[in-house]
Amino acid sequence: MGEKEAFKINLVNDGKSYEVPLLKRLGDLSGEICPAVRDRKNGREFPVLAALVDNKLKELDYKLVMSHQVEFIGYNHPDGRRTYLRSLCFVLQNAVRAVFPDKVLIINHSLPSGLYCTICSAQCQEDGRQAVMEIDDASIDSLKEKMRSIIAADMPFTKVKTDADDAEQIFIRNNQPDKAALLKSIGRYMCSVYYLDGQADTFHGPLLPSTGYLNVFDLMPYGEGFCLQFPSDKDYDKVIPVRRQSKISATLKEYSDWCSIIGVKGIGTLNNAIQEGYAVRLINLSEALHERKYAEIASRIYEQRDKVRIVFIAGPSSSGKTSSSLRIALQCQVLGLKPKVIELDNYFVDRERTPKDSDGNYDFEALEAMDLKLLNEQLNDLVAGKEVELPRFDFKEGKSYPSGKRISLKEKEILIMEGIHALDPAMVPDVDSSRIFRVYASALTSLNVDENNNISTSDNRLLRRMVRDNRVRGITPEDTILRWHSVRRGENQNIFPFQENADAAFNSALIYELPLLKYYAEPLLRRISPSSPAYTEAVRLLKFLDYIVALSPAEIAAIPPTSIMREFIGGQTL
Repeated sequence: MGEKEAFKINLVNDGKSYEVPLLKRLGDLSGEICPAVRDRKNGREFPVLAALVDNKLKELDYKLVMSHQVEFIGYNHPDGRRTYLRSLCFVLQNAVRAVFPDKVLIINHSLPSGLYCTICSAQCQEDGRQAVMEIDDASIDSLKEKMRSIIAADMPFTKVKTDADDAEQIFIRNNQPDKAALLKSIGRYMCSVYYLDGQADTFHGPLLPSTGYLNVFDLMPYGEGFCLQFPSDKDYDKVIPVRRQSKISATLKEYSDWCSIIGVKGIGTLNNAIQEGYAVRLINLSEALHERKYAEIASRIYEQRDKVRIVFIAGPSSSGKTSSSLRIALQCQVLGLKPKVIELDNYFVDRERTPKDSDGNYDFEALEAMDLKLLNEQLNDLVAGKEVELPRFDFKEGKSYPSGKRISLKEKEILIMEGIHALDPAMVPDVDSSRIFRVYASALTSLNVDENNNISTSDNRLLRRMVRDNRVRGITPEDTILRWHSVRRGENQNIFPFQENADAAFNSALIYELPLLKYYAEPLLRRISPSSPAYTEAVRLLKFLDYIVALSPAEIAAIPPTSIMREFIGGQTL
């Protein structure tokens, strides 16, 4: 073999170098030198689903042409899970086309147990929404049977570079106007179209080589549609356990319906609205919706003013909890209540009493990291009309001190407190629950890229946090990305299991925020070096942002100083 016909690759999985021939397919190489991926934490092996080539995600059909660093990944890697899920969605899409040829699959948003999907009429109604088909057990069984037959046939997924105008016509014929509108709005000359058994579609990331990899899935009736379940990241052989959360699902549906009513169903129509000069109108509409929701929550608190004296607000990272606390407090004042905002962070125990996690690090997100005895005593004293001296926690010293600030609750005065454990009944077991009103706040975006590519609410919050951390705390976007896994783990343990305990859910998502965040986050992401362990995620986020038209500085200036987004980009006056 000549010098130009072979080269070396460095395999991250085993730390060795291998000589490979020109145009070697990644899937063939994996079969020869790395047929499975071992999880370092539990020693379990996973099938190879994709690869990182110089920290860029590639499908196994990718052919090598020069020396690279290669890492094969399985379902234990976030990008392995995304590759599996994209491929599974394509199989579901084909099953819907086969079983209900006059209908369209819509993948709406994430659920605790999978993805919420509906099957809709191809044409929109007068209110801009599509009529949702009623799903019964027989329909679910037919779809599952068809999916299993597609998977058993081990059909290949193939990617074809296609002229953008031709692709647009394909999507129009497929009754996927959002997909066509997105393609037209970003002005591409060419795009990648995937094919499965002669059916065309687009997915914004690599797919698996064939359907035979997709043996673990299920469909479960849910709401007006069904939930597409996929493997648990803890047990690859089983789907995610069922966990119904009706309050959060209702909040997502309400927002989705509102987006349809104002004519913004996906990123394509959002791009069109911005390009046609309607950005400021969208900003004003979104902010008006937020103001109305804050007022509704304050009204519910006011209606229970004879009983409720404490308002707890919880939500995941970058959900806008601080702004929401202040905005709800303002609306309560409008009604004649007198809110006092207290920080739960001041109830931490001294550093030496802080529990540690499995890695031996201080676990500041554990419930036991809080002085629950003091918190319960002081809340009960306040509700009883007594005066208490609030604690002050010195984060630098890791110690709690008396603050010297004494408060009591007089007539019409209420406490507003926000923190990650605020929805967990175990935080205040000694306080009468009827005295507490709980609010869950999160950026529950149900705006989608197109009909069958939803936007992750986690990605939305990650971009928010990246922009704020860099502006306020001087934290690099690389560090924000690398810390995100730990943040998400804490949310899964301490926040998401208790969402349904909320008396009210506030959706802090704003329809214009992704065009806004693109303006700030894109240059930050481009600073991340290709050699960084955060580069793969940066490339994925940049690719996603590439589909979005950014707001201009003049349009950003129209965002009011009380907006939640000002918490992240600056200029807030609350």
